[in-house]
Amino acid sequence: MKDAQGQQGWTGQGGWAGRGAVLLLLSVIALVARARTFGNPVIGFDEQFYLLVGDRMLHGALPYVDIFDRKPIGLFLLYAGARSLGGDGFLAYKLVATGFVIATAYGVQQVARRVTGAKGGIVAAILYILWLNLMEGEGGQSPVFYNALMLVAAAAVLRAVEGRGRLFAQGAVAMAAVGCALQIKYSVLPEGVAFGCILLWRGWRMRVTMVRLAGMASGWIALALLPTVMAYGVYAAMGLGSAWLFGNVLSVGGQAARPFVDELEGLAACVGILSPLILAIAFGRPWRRVPVEARDGFGVLLIWLTVTVAAVLLYGRFGSPHYAMPIVLPAVIVAAPVFDRWRRGWIVAFVFVIALAGQIVLSLSERAKGGATEAMAVARAATPASGCLYVYDGYPALYMLTHSCLPSRWVFPGHLNTRDEASAAAIGIDPVAEIRRILAQRPGAIVDDYPRFAFGNPATRAVLRDVLARDYHLSACVPTGPSRVRLVYRPGPGKPPAGCPSAADLDQPA
Repeated sequence: MKDAQGQQGWTGQGGWAGRGAVLLLLSVIALVARARTFGNPVIGFDEQFYLLVGDRMLHGALPYVDIFDRKPIGLFLLYAGARSLGGDGFLAYKLVATGFVIATAYGVQQVARRVTGAKGGIVAAILYILWLNLMEGEGGQSPVFYNALMLVAAAAVLRAVEGRGRLFAQGAVAMAAVGCALQIKYSVLPEGVAFGCILLWRGWRMRVTMVRLAGMASGWIALALLPTVMAYGVYAAMGLGSAWLFGNVLSVGGQAARPFVDELEGLAACVGILSPLILAIAFGRPWRRVPVEARDGFGVLLIWLTVTVAAVLLYGRFGSPHYAMPIVLPAVIVAAPVFDRWRRGWIVAFVFVIALAGQIVLSLSERAKGGATEAMAVARAATPASGCLYVYDGYPALYMLTHSCLPSRWVFPGHLNTRDEASAAAIGIDPVAEIRRILAQRPGAIVDDYPRFAFGNPATRAVLRDVLARDYHLSACVPTGPSRVRLVYRPGPGKPPAGCPSAADLDQPA
């Protein structure tokens, strides 16, 4: 089967011409699918914060020391690199993320061709791009970046299992890629362990001696851990090893669980978004459509998909669809043999529906959260005349949009305003004490949200409410959706603008 062996591309040409055509097609699709987000600086709260950290790193700030978070340093280095490209940083990081998406999709097509025909491979690659829009992956969420590295690892493991290249060398590539991915998000660890076990199984099947296999395993483990050890080593050399350990390891255990019903609703949403892929795999039974010579490799893909699903379920957080985004990568590759058997009309209709659904989701998300117009309106209203802005609840991007100084190490709003972070074990400080310290500095403007977040921290909310009532006045109310208003407070007395919620309404929980 020529296509399954990678000798002929979707265009019917081999070599660079076919590869170039595939890359061009995927680039155009990715740019068109994601173009709606390029002018919107507030598409995701997480990535607004990542960009803020990257921006401040260029001015000497250190994650975990000057700005608290739990993400590995590699993610912030990516954002710092994007910020260094110039402009305001918001478009730059989206273009960098789009480059990663294109590279990953091209890798999907290349890997899928090992187990199916050209048509299935290119459909899988296109669907990878489009499915991200359904799962809050339209910007720079961490899986957008680490999926590329995990695909490199998976491809190397496939080569090892298929006997293409030396076992140790392929394992070294795989584990080095996993190690880099770990410094973007630690949640890839189960997949990395699974890849390591497959490599050991392959060595056992090849009758590699136990002593030699143990040596290989030691080398692979060292490569996987090296980036993390290096990150800790740099902080330790500066005398800041405890800050790194708390941010990267210890603080995770301090987070409280969110209500089970909320997580169950989020899980149901994730299953619904992934259901077309789930059904295609379940009813299409791709394992029955794989050539005999590719079945060992396809087994690796099935294990990868299974472990990824298990890892997402065990992590247990489903407040946003992006938590399930890692499943999309192995799922589209596993489903590729099914797509290869579909008629062209079915494929066109399916791809069109997913593309249209993605654009609808982006439109609804912008309508609910606000876009560039709303963000800039809030920024104009919240630019402090003196002192720092403080965003108690709202867009982290406002610190960059207003060119404000940072009033605290804990500038991601959720670290001080939610119940799951309401302890020193979670964030390294009593959030009530930190809120009092911030407010004692008399920020030049304070941004809040209405309606209030249902899972908010009532203790920090009470402190904020008292200070706002005593020392501030509501100066602007900017609607950023049909049921969401961003509130801007400024020091001193004053009357709220017309159309703002009443004081009684503001005091009511959502």
